[in-house]
Amino acid sequence: MAAVGLPNVHEDRSVRLTKRELEVLSLVIEGKSSKDVADALYVSKRTVDFHLANIYDKLQVSNRVQAFRRATRLGLIPLETTLSGS
Repeated sequence: MAAVGLPNVHEDRSVRLTKRELEVLSLVIEGKSSKDVADALYVSKRTVDFHLANIYDKLQVSNRVQAFRRATRLGLIPLETTLSGS
């Protein structure tokens, strides 16, 4: 029986986000805007957008929702943390 729905399993294991990218992603998942994330991390909005672009590229996604889903599925962001934050 072939594995269905598990494309790129080997690639998934190689996804690595930096500490700062994880911080940005965690704040974005909380629903914060790029400006809010920038203020919280004492960086510019442009820097946050740069980190988001890197995150999207590494996760092979194109928006925040997809990034959340993929990062959770890969175990980069614990699901319990995101659920308890609401």
